[in-house]
Amino acid sequence: MNAPERIALLPDVQAQEDKRDLPINAVGVKGVRYPITLRVGTRLLPTIATLSMTVGLPAAAKGTHMSRFIEALEAQAEALDQAGFKRFLFAMLQRLQAQAGEIDMRFPYFVRKSAPASGIQSQLDYEVCWQGTVAEDGQYAFWMHVTVPATSLCPCSKEISAYGAHNQRSHISIGARLTTEMAVEELIAVAESSASAEVYGLLKRADEKFVTEQAYDNPKFVEDLVRDVALALSREPRVSDYRVEAENFESIHNHSAFARIVHAGCAMPSAQ
Repeated sequence: MNAPERIALLPDVQAQEDKRDLPINAVGVKGVRYPITLRVGTRLLPTIATLSMTVGLPAAAKGTHMSRFIEALEAQAEALDQAGFKRFLFAMLQRLQAQAGEIDMRFPYFVRKSAPASGIQSQLDYEVCWQGTVAEDGQYAFWMHVTVPATSLCPCSKEISAYGAHNQRSHISIGARLTTEMAVEELIAVAESSASAEVYGLLKRADEKFVTEQAYDNPKFVEDLVRDVALALSREPRVSDYRVEAENFESIHNHSAFARIVHAGCAMPSAQ
């Protein structure tokens, strides 16, 4: 007996019927690290992604076929842009014979930035997550999440102090449901333009002076950060729903300041 014949004789437990009459919203694999290539315009950007891949399971099905998620990932050979990511999700559903499902793909994304005074260039990393979901009715939704480091300077500290003001590094997190494609850099720019100042991988003394003074002239509470980002997203026609969070890692406290604004007309997945 050859190998295919032996495999054919093995019982398929997952394919058995389940009698508890309970459908499962999402079942699959989580925390899968895998090399991927992003297509950004004409550029190909290799990176390492962490993926969560799930499908909905009907009440009568005992289990899903977990190996098929990895098979779908192995079969995904093309460089991914947002349109390719959508094709990847529907290919996974077809392989799993599922009506609904989700792929959550988190990856580091590097942007080459020029320092504001010297113009010297360096790379800065951002956390990015692409989420695609397909509902039972076949409707597709795409969310892009970015976490952006920034500088914020306290308006109260500036107002009450004879000289100086305390500032801190902030994380601005945006989750946006997109109706059409939007570059990662564009969503990052929304966050950075709403902060007291941007952060950079490399600064010379003239740049440090520029950034310090820019932040001093542009003080922001954590509340200001989320409101300014939310206003910018509300004016963006490609964004239908959004979730904005800001966390200030306080320089004069042993705790963070935090704020959130959510505008959602539909169910919003949160980044893993």
